[in-house]
Amino acid sequence: MDRVIAWDKTKIEGVAVLPPSKSISNRALVLCALAGCPVPENLSDSDDTRVLREALSTSDRLVNVGHAGTAMRFLTAYLSRIIGKWVLTGSERMKQRPIRVLVEALNRLGARIGYLENEGFPPLEIYGSRLVGGSIDIPASVSSQYISALLMIAPYMEKGLEIRLTGKVVSSSYIDMTLQIMREFGAEVGREDTVIGVKPGEYRSVPYRVESDWSAASYFYELLAIAGEGEIILTGLKEKSMQGDSRQTVVWRKLGVRTCYEGDLVRLSAAKPEIDRLDYDFVEMPDLVQSFAVACCMRRIPFLFRGVETLRIKETDRIQALIEELGKLGYLLKAEGDGALIWEGERTGGQPCPRIATYHDHRMAMAFAPAALKHPGLVIVDKEVVSKSFPRYWEA
Repeated sequence: MDRVIAWDKTKIEGVAVLPPSKSISNRALVLCALAGCPVPENLSDSDDTRVLREALSTSDRLVNVGHAGTAMRFLTAYLSRIIGKWVLTGSERMKQRPIRVLVEALNRLGARIGYLENEGFPPLEIYGSRLVGGSIDIPASVSSQYISALLMIAPYMEKGLEIRLTGKVVSSSYIDMTLQIMREFGAEVGREDTVIGVKPGEYRSVPYRVESDWSAASYFYELLAIAGEGEIILTGLKEKSMQGDSRQTVVWRKLGVRTCYEGDLVRLSAAKPEIDRLDYDFVEMPDLVQSFAVACCMRRIPFLFRGVETLRIKETDRIQALIEELGKLGYLLKAEGDGALIWEGERTGGQPCPRIATYHDHRMAMAFAPAALKHPGLVIVDKEVVSKSFPRYWEA
């Protein structure tokens, strides 16, 4: 189904209940499965987390993750050390998302994984066995989830694991998040710049509670930035969070949204933007590019976003999707290779009552909804796609 959005006011006020962090939930689920401890408290109810939770508890030898890219990567590593023969597959889009780097790394560490259709892509045939481990070089410019997948199973490798990251490291904060959660479960880990070491051992069973999702907060910052007036209270966010997306507050301030921490609440208030152009490297916050791109266009603030390489292999090609869908609203964006997204303020008339395609991508739906403040009657196609990370988004 689609959703037609039209706002009857520009001053935004209210309280938004954010979902638990999907990124933390998914990592904690894998570690709990390895440690044999209870499911974490305040677990995300997103599709990604639900799929991963079901897969970790099933005895079925065929595991279908649908569109859940995190589940595909984490389960590829997890199942490689669970004795048995497994087939891991997903949606047609998932079969187009590369996984060669992770598979080759696991095979060098003692795993037995093969491709059932196209070389380098799911579906995978996995023969679970004991992993030797050791030292490995791995390119860190494609996806930090490959690194996290390897790290989480590393304590159960006979020799432990040393990873030497090569090339440009993207989303380093997500790697640090993985290491921090591993430490909380008792793993002995260390990182010195591009070298990460994990000693052999086992996780211990610990009670674990998941904090709220800073990525989900971005859509409410965006809403206020576009409105230019109002106040929103967000629940359950930590100021000193392990989530890299918590750094977004600094960038939103440039666009006129201020952040005030009040216990376990965060108060957002609209103000005048501090800049008339935004140049920023999103290498540590790639999931927020859509929110900032839409906000900047709606406020007519030109931008140059760098560090967006990984957006090509997300749920969709997010760079091309932003160019196409913002084009429907009359904003002419362009890409500079794979690493930059640019808007110089160029505009056309745009379409009346535009239909925004989501491409099976939850973040396309959530990032474009606030644009209805400037484009009343905007239609979000396939609105249910938000269930991937924020099932109660429309209610919020």
